[in-house]
Amino acid sequence: MSVVEQLFYDINSIEVNTIGSIYKLVLSMLLGAVVGYERKRKGQTAGVRTFSLISMGATLAMLLSIYVPQEYMGLKNGDPGRIAAQVITGIGFLGAGAIIQMKGSVRGLTTAAGIWMVAIIGMAVGLGMYWLSVVACALILFILVQLERIEHKVSRGSESRIICIRTADILHDISDYKQVLRQHNIHLNNVFVDYDYDASETRLNLVVLVRETTNYINLFSQFEKLHPTKSITLANQLSI
Repeated sequence: MSVVEQLFYDINSIEVNTIGSIYKLVLSMLLGAVVGYERKRKGQTAGVRTFSLISMGATLAMLLSIYVPQEYMGLKNGDPGRIAAQVITGIGFLGAGAIIQMKGSVRGLTTAAGIWMVAIIGMAVGLGMYWLSVVACALILFILVQLERIEHKVSRGSESRIICIRTADILHDISDYKQVLRQHNIHLNNVFVDYDYDASETRLNLVVLVRETTNYINLFSQFEKLHPTKSITLANQLSI
């Protein structure tokens, strides 16, 4: 058997061996790095190194799962699925760490899902499912890059926001605010009103559905001209 044939055999062998294990680790590192680069390009904390380590770690865990019953057939607990199952559970902690919650705005869900998916890819590489792993990596990139563009085009009217307005007056009619919203093609979902008669102040919380291209500066400028206004703020979550 030639050297090339031996390498090909070792790489594709269902048994854990040194050459095959090194190949799997390198491949999983590269696949993880590709996805990590895309996330880093979007400004996420988890980048090339994080995704590479996650993918390699999952691959190594999968190799250990196969190696234990391969070498120690007499062990009653030599179940090749046990270590792999713990990877699925444990990776959830890393995914949770990638999610940032601030003032009602949750960020990092896509990165957390990517971390989970890359871990599965690493496990697939560990099992020798090379082409499936490469295709899965390509599909992840398609989802993160192409589907994001499609999503922005299709869902440009689906961002829910809360416009909080404080006026130096007691308002009993907000039809003028509704008119301004219609001019900007903003859909008003709900209105919450808080009157402070001692301070002669009205707090309006307008729950609206806005487009990504909404010009908030122009919108707020028009609001400010309707009534004496103390403040106007934009929020992602209602706080009353």
